[in-house]
Amino acid sequence: MGGLDWTLGRGARPMVVIDEAAKRVQEPPPHGRIGMSTAWRITDGVPGRMMEYRRRTLHRGSAIGAHPIDHDEVYAVVSGEGEVVSDGVTAKLRPGMTAYLYTGAQVGIRQTGRAPLALIISYPLEKVPQP
Repeated sequence: MGGLDWTLGRGARPMVVIDEAAKRVQEPPPHGRIGMSTAWRITDGVPGRMMEYRRRTLHRGSAIGAHPIDHDEVYAVVSGEGEVVSDGVTAKLRPGMTAYLYTGAQVGIRQTGRAPLALIISYPLEKVPQP
């Protein structure tokens, strides 16, 4: 199933393959613009998507400032070290660890240590984004 079957209303949509290099930007992190980061908005532009899937590397001293979330969200650490906060509770993170953050929480994450903090960030979308 998939491919042409999807156009007939059967099966799944065809897959989308994304070149992450084309999605790479240097910018201050969101929610406070604390320091600098490299961001890959990997799923931006994927037709009909129902989730966000992103990479972000927080450079030394950078942070995604505390902000409320209206969906569950995941921060998975690829490399580096950091501290995540959710409703005032702080936890240290290192490679191989993931923070699962719940709807309604006030959350943020900051880079600690010598190396940049590389993350995978994912969360659901309420509705399909319009182009």
